[in-house]
Amino acid sequence: MIWKKDEEMQDEPSPERTREVRMTDQASTEVTIVGQGAKLEGTVVSAGSLRIDGQVKGQINADGDVILSPQSQVEADIRAVNVTVAGRFKGNLIAKQTAELARGGRVDGNITAKSLIVAEGAVFNGQSHMDQQGQAGAQPAQAGQQGQAQQPAQPAPQPAEAAKR
Repeated sequence: MIWKKDEEMQDEPSPERTREVRMTDQASTEVTIVGQGAKLEGTVVSAGSLRIDGQVKGQINADGDVILSPQSQVEADIRAVNVTVAGRFKGNLIAKQTAELARGGRVDGNITAKSLIVAEGAVFNGQSHMDQQGQAGAQPAQAGQQGQAQQPAQPAPQPAEAAKR
């Protein structure tokens, strides 16, 4: 084994420094995983992205993306950049960018996002609000209030016999 003097080693990064730099570089792509057998209740906060394979009940806040895998069961309010639902979800979902319901995914609740993708075979029961300004705190729109003017209802035509009376 060859030992170097401390002065010579100052120019070379130590394994600890190298590891710290790599972890810092990966912080933006860091993914936290809630495993298939896990059951969490409360508030889950992630500085990066989050993948849920298990069960979560409460609140989920992520600075990155949230992915609910096909075996996931989540009853919560979610706030994230992008959200993909392939499992079972009940609650309110607020995505700063895109919300995606993948084949086999089910959402029972409201969605607010800039864009919404619903794949064939996905189930969505709720209201969606397409938020183009990126205001992730907006409330979901009521049915019929999604940017289209409503026409007043026309009275039903009356049968000729009723008109004669």
